[in-house]
Amino acid sequence: MRLGLVTPIVNLNPRFEAPAWERDGTMEDVVAVAGEAERLGFGWISCPEHIAIPEEVASVRGGRYWDPLVTLSYVAASTSTIGLLSHVLVLGYHHPLEIVKRYGTLDVASAGRVILGVGVGSLQAEFELLGVEFGDRGARADDSLRAIRASFGRSRPSYDGSHWRFSGLLVEPSGIDRPVSIWVGGRTRRSLRRAVELGDGWIPFGLSHADLQAMLSAAPVAEQLAARAGSFEVVLAPGPALDPVGDPQAAADVVRAYRALGATGLSLRFRHRSRDHYIEQLAAMAQVAADVAAED
Repeated sequence: MRLGLVTPIVNLNPRFEAPAWERDGTMEDVVAVAGEAERLGFGWISCPEHIAIPEEVASVRGGRYWDPLVTLSYVAASTSTIGLLSHVLVLGYHHPLEIVKRYGTLDVASAGRVILGVGVGSLQAEFELLGVEFGDRGARADDSLRAIRASFGRSRPSYDGSHWRFSGLLVEPSGIDRPVSIWVGGRTRRSLRRAVELGDGWIPFGLSHADLQAMLSAAPVAEQLAARAGSFEVVLAPGPALDPVGDPQAAADVVRAYRALGATGLSLRFRHRSRDHYIEQLAAMAQVAADVAAED
């Protein structure tokens, strides 16, 4: 079971009350958390993407979203092994080669630590602000995924799809020449099918344990997974936030329950009141995960 972080400070989700240190936190705090997470063996640190949130929906979605490329690049410069996850890039906001160039550069600079977390997007007002068609976003995202897969790590990419076509171009750097991991976000059956068909993992949000169980156990999904070549990550986000310092048994029960669902990784939030307390939670969670693993 791999563990990663829903990074504090970079996004304030109204569903989780942020303490003062997180509301006022700085990049120094983010780097301190990332460094300790790396030392403890956590698999990734993450950052989401939104450009501009309409005021009328900020109470639901939150208004703070640090730019993921800037944030992950800064973290990369201060760490050496922890994964750098965009959780998630909205595919419709970008040309596929824009993603390849920017995150490919980060991939080269960080020695291959980029994990591309991507999603279709659902905030229509943001699409309209950016001048992007909302209605066909699913089909365009699918084509973007194929185009990124065809181009990442290739300095002379070529692609001819339904929405994107390009050739005769140099894109350098474009990432280390490797099959970059692409995890697809979302909360629908279609997002899971998209992940299985076009990605390397699924990283859903806002789904209950029962919903996840129903979606992951559905016969078509099991058949698709069995037919895949290579591994597939199922990275789930437990809620509410965990408190492994105060209640390690409850945290262990969560790990067991999500492992039984088929999770290969957990994207974690913690209860915390200060940076020091957050780092204590990281250490406690690493120990909980090790203890659960030792039960096998």
